[in-house]
Amino acid sequence: MLESRDRVAALYEAGVDVIIIDSAQGNSNYQIEMIQFIKKEFKNLDIVAGNVVTRAQAENLIRAGADGLRIGMGPGSICITQDTMAVGRAQATAIYQTAKHSAKYDVPVIADGGISNIGDIANSLAIGASTCMMGFMFAGTTEAPGEYFYENGIRLKKYRGMASIEAMKAGGDKRYFNEGQKVKVAQGVSGSVVDRGSILNFIPYLSQGLRLSFQDMGYKSIPEIHKALRDGKLRFERRSESAQAQGSVHGLYSFSAPTMRAE
Repeated sequence: MLESRDRVAALYEAGVDVIIIDSAQGNSNYQIEMIQFIKKEFKNLDIVAGNVVTRAQAENLIRAGADGLRIGMGPGSICITQDTMAVGRAQATAIYQTAKHSAKYDVPVIADGGISNIGDIANSLAIGASTCMMGFMFAGTTEAPGEYFYENGIRLKKYRGMASIEAMKAGGDKRYFNEGQKVKVAQGVSGSVVDRGSILNFIPYLSQGLRLSFQDMGYKSIPEIHKALRDGKLRFERRSESAQAQGSVHGLYSFSAPTMRAE
């Protein structure tokens, strides 16, 4: 706790105006006390707290003073928390429920995890998120950390979860309250992702795709789509397996899948 408080003070002196408190399970005494400390000592600092997935968890952090929330427990591409710990929640449900509750306090939420394409971003924003936090989507870019290597002629980059054994040995265990423990229980894996080139090319690709998605839905902005959701004008329908198959590529002998890389 003292180390964290010292870091907050140093960041404040450096001119930081937003602090993100990072924990796999944000609804803890430690985080609540940390939020209260920051709000008392550094009144001008905004705090993004989390991660949480339920209304009750969100309520506790908002009451403590959080200005924003990160939503997600186990949906990430390299996370195995839901399998290993049997803890977590379907990401869409978590976003919708927490965002609906947090909106009463004018506290925005960040969809953290489970974003693998433009459609996932659009869905997250449509059900209440104000922004999305992504790891997998950017992990293969030139600017992301990780070593490049080739496998079967494909250029790949190393990508590891913060809860993987490899990352915990390098200090990532603090996020999971596991530091100092002799026995490490992995909640993530290490793997690789395909090279996506520079983020300077990839961001415009994502931005344009998201604009087209909003255009097709008939909304100009995130606040507008949130209002449509609240008013019941924006609705989600359950699709049968046959409808899902029909909505994807079908009937072809072969096809080239999109690379999700700006050309």
